[in-house]
Amino acid sequence: MVSSPTLIPPSAWRRREWLLLAGLALGVPHALAQTGGAATLPAAQSLPDELARALKNRQPLIVMVSLEGCVFCRQARQSHLSPMDKAGTVIVQVDLRSPQPVLDFAGKLTTHDQLSRLWKVSITPTLLFFGPGGKEVAERMEGAYLPDFYGPYLEDRMAQARKSF
Repeated sequence: MVSSPTLIPPSAWRRREWLLLAGLALGVPHALAQTGGAATLPAAQSLPDELARALKNRQPLIVMVSLEGCVFCRQARQSHLSPMDKAGTVIVQVDLRSPQPVLDFAGKLTTHDQLSRLWKVSITPTLLFFGPGGKEVAERMEGAYLPDFYGPYLEDRMAQARKSF
């Protein structure tokens, strides 16, 4: 007896499978291919030092929490964050699930993964905007936004953050 294949309802899909399919449907791989090469951001090493550099320029520190292999993280880096980083905005990356060491805002040694948990980040990419005292000064950007609207949302968050200075 031959059984017919069973379709899995979308509610039963795992998050990663859903994101992959959504990315394919939105044409993310095509958009990435047009930008050439993978953009990178510096990994967070010392949040107090990185925050001090940002505040010196009267800017928030932007922390991107990402996950290896996240197509939407790659798109945000390439299209928006890497150009801002090259223009002088202080942006660092924290990798979800990474044991890489980092100094938190209190100067205590922790890991990227522990920071992600402390900040209650559960979806990538997530952008956090930190100001004086290591406090969040703008609403987080969580998950994938439509590519045409990511930039305006990012500009809005930067304007929100600058009001805290």
